[in-house]
Amino acid sequence: MADGKRPGPDEPIQVFLLDDHEVVRRGVRDLLNDEADIDVVGEAGTAEQALVRVPALRPQVAVLDVRLPDGDGVTVCRELRSRMPELACLMLTSFDDEEALLDSIMAGASGYVLKQIKGSDLVSAVRTVAAGQSLLDPSATARLMARLRQGPEPEPDALPGLTDREREILALIGEGLTNRQIGQRLYLAEKTVKNHISRLLAKLGVERRIQAAVIATQAQDRLRQQGR
Repeated sequence: MADGKRPGPDEPIQVFLLDDHEVVRRGVRDLLNDEADIDVVGEAGTAEQALVRVPALRPQVAVLDVRLPDGDGVTVCRELRSRMPELACLMLTSFDDEEALLDSIMAGASGYVLKQIKGSDLVSAVRTVAAGQSLLDPSATARLMARLRQGPEPEPDALPGLTDREREILALIGEGLTNRQIGQRLYLAEKTVKNHISRLLAKLGVERRIQAAVIATQAQDRLRQQGR
């Protein structure tokens, strides 16, 4: 089988598992290996291990835990897909987190499901993303889209209350950058970025980063319209 390409009809789907809990990995591995058309070819308990092992094994699907002791699955997904564009990443998490869902989508993940999912549904999810289709947890996606639709409409004088630095950071939030990426772009420590974001959220009267992203997008749209 060519590296990273979708399996043929008679070839098993090669899967890699990343989760810092050995019991979880074992359970998922046994569940998937019980299926004739799925073969777990490797696993890891840390982001560092996954970034070494996945490129060496060239699976079709990587099942990635979002939260890890030495990083996060979203960053692993982004890094792996930069090296292996054909890799389908299925994010698996215990936390119903809209920001993690949005970050996963922007990192190129093919699917995002909660660990509370039924075993049979997880098997189906692996098959779905291996076939090149997207799969996102319906309830989490519905809440995310509702929050996006209900994002506060910025008043004409809403953004002038921000400092130049806060405006820069808000624009980068609107582009979907993580705190670490914003820090790299602006040459700031990640903690400094977090402090700026806390202040700008308070000034905008919102509580979540995704609401700020909506405001940033709407503000950019207004500027473009005014420039016409």
